[in-house]
Amino acid sequence: MQKAIDYLSKQDVIFKMIIEKYGIPKIPKRAEGFETLVLLILEQQVSIDSAKATFLKLKAKEVSFQPKALFALSEEGYRGLGVSRQKTSYIKALSSAVLNNDIDLGSLRTKSASEAREELIKIKGIGNWTIDIYLMFCLQEPDLLPLGDIAVVNTMKELLHIDSKEDMKNHSLHWSPHRSMATFLLWHYYLEKRGRKVLY
Repeated sequence: MQKAIDYLSKQDVIFKMIIEKYGIPKIPKRAEGFETLVLLILEQQVSIDSAKATFLKLKAKEVSFQPKALFALSEEGYRGLGVSRQKTSYIKALSSAVLNNDIDLGSLRTKSASEAREELIKIKGIGNWTIDIYLMFCLQEPDLLPLGDIAVVNTMKELLHIDSKEDMKNHSLHWSPHRSMATFLLWHYYLEKRGRKVLY
């Protein structure tokens, strides 16, 4: 981790500033597999805290939390837990893919990031943001910048005065091969500045 931080600090003054002001962030890690992907679906376009509350309700209702149980749960059951119709369809699509052996989540660790993305993107509701977070948090992929994440985009706009995502992507090339650490530092700045603590 220190090697990545040293590299980034030399590449861009913003990272040195973030560390001097807010310290070194805790690097989030999550377990691989079905449960985390369901949580990530719930986290799409809502706050982490809100998604976690819904996730815990779902887990309390379906204690086994297996694909078969989540696929069988009715739309009314999901709605009663605060899950939207759209996200219900995404969770069911993921459950179906696992049940039908359309994807082997356990094998993703043995694949490259691009290969894992090709597998996951086939599932309805699993887009690039969800895949980026899964690869970073679960598989510790070192070189990703999730430009579908509003906190990353807003922080780059603020600190680097870059407005377009294409320019952000180009600017980030000199952060490679440590763009995931760069992302963690950008999140760290975004949260600390707002006095927020997030338990991933």
